[in-house]
Amino acid sequence: MRDLKYLAAYLIPLTAVIALSLQGLWSYSTVIFAFGIIPIMDPLMPRSEANLTSDQKETYLKNKVFDYLLYLNLPIMYGILIFLVYTLTNNSLANYEITGLVLSVGIVIGTCGINVGHELGHRNNKMEQLLAKVLLLPSMYMHFFIEHNKGHHKNVATPHDPATARYGEILYTFWIRSTIGSYWNAWLLENTRLKKEGKAIFSLHNEMLLFLLVQTGYLLSIYFIFNLNIMLLVLAAGVVGFLLLESINYIEHYGLERKLLPNGRYERVQPKHSWNANFELGRIILYELTRHSDHHYLASKKYQVLDHHDESPQLPLGYPASILMALVPPLWFRVMHKKV
Repeated sequence: MRDLKYLAAYLIPLTAVIALSLQGLWSYSTVIFAFGIIPIMDPLMPRSEANLTSDQKETYLKNKVFDYLLYLNLPIMYGILIFLVYTLTNNSLANYEITGLVLSVGIVIGTCGINVGHELGHRNNKMEQLLAKVLLLPSMYMHFFIEHNKGHHKNVATPHDPATARYGEILYTFWIRSTIGSYWNAWLLENTRLKKEGKAIFSLHNEMLLFLLVQTGYLLSIYFIFNLNIMLLVLAAGVVGFLLLESINYIEHYGLERKLLPNGRYERVQPKHSWNANFELGRIILYELTRHSDHHYLASKKYQVLDHHDESPQLPLGYPASILMALVPPLWFRVMHKKV
């Protein structure tokens, strides 16, 4: 039964299906579940700092069910997107209902799309990397595949990483800096790769150009099949998805810095350079993303075998509750500056 606990991650898309089916105030089902129910339940559930034994890890790594649970997010997310478009085009909805549906589907894009895409993007398997890119498409964040793997993991907790929140930086300005900086860095990284390989920057070898074409084609397809309004609402859901990602980036590394060594290099990334949260429900819903220190310590490690490190700093609340706290900067600073 323990192996099946990650089925709970599907509660997020399930609440979105409820939102799209019932509409009205139910349109906010995913929002209420993610940022209402989970923050309440997290402190009430037992927190575990236990790690798997070597034998258990070996067994878990051989069990393909953990991979299939990730793959299933692809049809689920796109099915919900289709359901969103169907609901918007076949119902006369009030503005508050449309807002709720966009927010609910946006959370699905952020969790089933970006979060799962993040996990698969670290795999060496080409098929899984392709799945990662397709999962990142609805959020217009396909560049994340490049910048996160080649930029963020190298530069985390340094001034060179736009996805590391600085001490005293508020969430809202971080959204802008990280979004723009990450996109720009992805272009620089891809240009550098192409130059080293002797390939033309303005060619189909350039993944950033391919991502731009695919994402533009995705939006134009929605526009021509339906209309501008539907396209903008689908885009808005994608924006909600990537703002959720950036909010998680904010709380994961806020105020943490790696030391600059005398040789001009930064110290190696260690577990102390990421905030963790061992709240059980949040861990399951996000496929162990909250054990973020171990992920940065060894990025290729699969989610089901990530470890707790005693030396890693711990958030006082789970990820959803921490995001809510970050939305109120004075409250965030009051709580977190004591811990930083």
